[in-house]
Formats: sequence, C-alpha cells, structure tokens
Amino acid sequence: MGFQERDVISVLQKIFATTDPRIQVGIGDDAAVVTAHPHALMTSDMAVENVHFKIEWSSAFDIGRKITAANVADILAMGGSCDFLTASVALTGIETLQWIENLARGMKHEADLAGAHIVGGDIARGPKVVISMTAMGHCSSPILRSGATVGDGIFLSSLTGWSAAGLELLTREISINSPIAEKALSEFSAPTLDHSIDFSRATAMADVSDSVLIQAEQIASASSVQLAFDQSEITKAAEFSELSGLASELKVDVFHWIFAGGEDHVLLATGRELPGIRVGSVIAGSGVSGVQREMAPVSWSHF
Repeated sequence: MGFQERDVISVLQKIFATTDPRIQVGIGDDAAVVTAHPHALMTSDMAVENVHFKIEWSSAFDIGRKITAANVADILAMGGSCDFLTASVALTGIETLQWIENLARGMKHEADLAGAHIVGGDIARGPKVVISMTAMGHCSSPILRSGATVGDGIFLSSLTGWSAAGLELLTREISINSPIAEKALSEFSAPTLDHSIDFSRATAMADVSDSVLIQAEQIASASSVQLAFDQSEITKAAEFSELSGLASELKVDVFHWIFAGGEDHVLLATGRELPGIRVGSVIAGSGVSGVQREMAPVSWSHF
C-alpha cells in the first residue's frame, strides 16, 4: 500500500463532498454534525470478505453499492427515507488507492440513488476486508413487522430470486452468455433497489435480506397471523418467465430461488391494494403456508 491514511481521507472528502444544508460538518472532524429529523431511523450492517462478498467475484464499485443498498433497504423497510450514512472499512494493506476510490464511488452511487449522503467513517487494517455501515433516515410513522392483519394481501416490491440465481452461476462456475444470466450476476453483485415503489400504506414490512421465507416467518410471528403464499400469483410477475427459464436451464426449482434465496433487498409488505407483486394473503393462524417448508436457505447463515 503505497499511500498514507491522509491520502485516502483526501480522496474520500472529494468523492463525498456535498453542499446539503442539513450537513453542518462533514468528513474531516472527529464527528459529523447533521440536522436530525424528529422521527429518526438508525440501522447498521456489516459485510465481511468471503462471507458477504468475494473480491474475485465483484468489483470494488459493486461491493460499495451492495453494502450501501443493504443499509438503505433497512430504512426503506421501515417506511422511511435514508438521509445520512457512515462507512468504516478494514483493509488488508494490499488494496490500491484506485480500488479504495472505486469502493467509495460505489457507495456514493447507491447513496445518490437514495438521496442520502455519506458523512464519515473510519479506516483500519485487518486480515480481510470488512465494511461496516450505519444509516440514518426519517419517517412520519414507522412501519413495523408487527402490523399485519387478517385480510391483508402480501406484496413484493419486485421479484426475488435474482441474487440467488447469480450465486448459483458463480458457485457452480457456469458461464451462460445471455442478458438473463448477466442480470442475475449483476443483481448478486449489486442488488437494484426500487425507490419508486410506494408502500407507505403497508401494515407490516421487511427487507428481504435473508429470504422471503425467513422474513415472512418474522412478520407472521410478530403479527400473530399466518402468511399464506399463492405460487400461481407469482407466476404472473413480469420477470417470472425470464427467471424461470434460467432456473430450467440450470435444473433448479425457481421457487427455491424466490422463497429461499436472500440478498435481493426487495421489500416484503402486507396491506390492502398495494402496488408491486401480490403473492398471497394474510389469514388467521400462525407461521407461513403455501411454501415447501423443507426448503434450505440459498444464502448462508452466520451461525
């Protein structure tokens, strides 16, 4: 590493520079000074090399996008808007200044899409690359996992399973030259968040980071209801035929990707007449139905 920490900070100050009046003090002091909303939301997420990403699979730009998307999605899942982010990064010492700059530019790209600003963080040395990010946002009224009621529909902001499909291609080292395969690889490396979806009337919501199945079980448990999925409704989704075709080519059950795949960062919501893809109904009872319960998660488990 042929540079000093001050060189990195200088680069980051230029990349993350902003004139947003909500930021009174940005990068350069011991802490940022920002104007906080009365109903502030805060969350944090961590990405560890070879657990959440692989340097040989994803560019620094995409890694920056992915960790930022994970944090922003948690704010969106509360019915909020993301305002500020901080990013702390452990580096091994073999990274180039260009790699670090591309990582930062990926973070800024995703933050810009959310209308958020990166206002600080930290740099340290470690045995592998670790990125820890904290997000601050705001909402008028938080949407919790505990608000689902009998009679609600179940909705996805977009079709899940694309990240799992990309992971399948990478782990099996399968090369398919098609726009569909490229999309799967892209969504694994840096999931696309739908900032246009209006789930403000949702009764309960969660970010699909682990899997639809896991997040649905969490909503069902918190709300003391049953989430009943209807796979025939999912087949009507605009992208289903594309994802299903790729699954058939790889001899994989497409619903395994959709329900057991993770890291799509799609929003799973309950409510009445919401936009997005309707995938089932909230009924009396407990747990989740309409899904093969023996599905093993596609994504890893920490413990």
